[in-house]
Amino acid sequence: MAISAIEEAGARLTIDLKALAANYRLLAERAGPAECAAVVKADAYGLGADRIVPALAKAGARTFFVALANEARKLRAVSGNSTVYVLNGLTPGAAAAYAEIGARPVLCTSDEVAEWAAFCRAANKRLPAALHVDSGMNRLGLSLPEVRALAQEKNGALEEFELALVMSHFVSSEIADDPLNARQIADFAALHALFAGVPASLANSSGIFLRQKPHFDLVRPGYALYGGNPLPGLPNPMAPVVRLEARVMQLREIAAGATVGYNAQWTALRPSRLATLALGYADGFPRPAGGLDKKPGGSAIIAGRPCPIVGRVSMDLVVADITGLEETAVRRGDWACVLGPEIGVDALGEAGGTIGYDILTRLGRRFARLYVDGASRAA
Repeated sequence: MAISAIEEAGARLTIDLKALAANYRLLAERAGPAECAAVVKADAYGLGADRIVPALAKAGARTFFVALANEARKLRAVSGNSTVYVLNGLTPGAAAAYAEIGARPVLCTSDEVAEWAAFCRAANKRLPAALHVDSGMNRLGLSLPEVRALAQEKNGALEEFELALVMSHFVSSEIADDPLNARQIADFAALHALFAGVPASLANSSGIFLRQKPHFDLVRPGYALYGGNPLPGLPNPMAPVVRLEARVMQLREIAAGATVGYNAQWTALRPSRLATLALGYADGFPRPAGGLDKKPGGSAIIAGRPCPIVGRVSMDLVVADITGLEETAVRRGDWACVLGPEIGVDALGEAGGTIGYDILTRLGRRFARLYVDGASRAA
């Protein structure tokens, strides 16, 4: 008799589309009257763009941002007539491909501007694109002097295509009192004034919550949509979207002084009971989240209580110390939660020496994935 994908898998990842939609609506309301777009790069932060994008569109999203042209191509199958921007710019020689799929390049260099302009001129079409202004990140984008020069050109490259958006990216918007924020807002506003009538975008997830309200015409949340906290150090205003549970594969008892895991880095200080969970770094669980003698690690929620992860994280397995639970509270085959309402992506990221973005985008493909709409399960 065939068994289900959940029975075959060692772990299951539940993605709550109702919570996702609620997060979008909260961000859109806070940013209004600016349009609220959605950043869905890296397969919607690892959660599956084929399911995430339709759910966001149903919630009201009309504009989506990806990083690469191949992401835009895949997105077209599920995004309908939505506007799709490609953040990493125009790949050399690929203008025709962008036009074919109706993707808008975010032009980041003078060469990209010239190439897109030449393509539009040859095609006799003023196709839309965005202009990325580097206001302090020093990563992608045209410098402030380059943008001023472009804006002042008479009959220049910008006349050949539709400039649909001028955008930039915050350096430290998650740090509300960082003086860089005010400087970037002022610099970007001054440059935007050079492009009368062109929509502008600066705010990412954390930028939406800045007291200056630098929403301009369009905001671009990503992380907060998926339950990440845009306000580090403060209560998270976003609903949790993901829940990751691993199956208990084995229970054992060890004596005081026994060690757990590779290189014997965790030692039991008392007789202990352990639960081995079917999850490891091959599934995206961070290796540094293992608990060692020299430092504590992450936790798993088992039988409703947090239990510390002990020993090194293996490729396919982790071990939790369940000594504090009633002896009959856990059985082989039970589920342990390592990511969810009780342990958010930011908390797991901190335990793993990384950030919640890294946790989400590394979620493995071996999980049984369940998409639910609140309490009801979506097929």
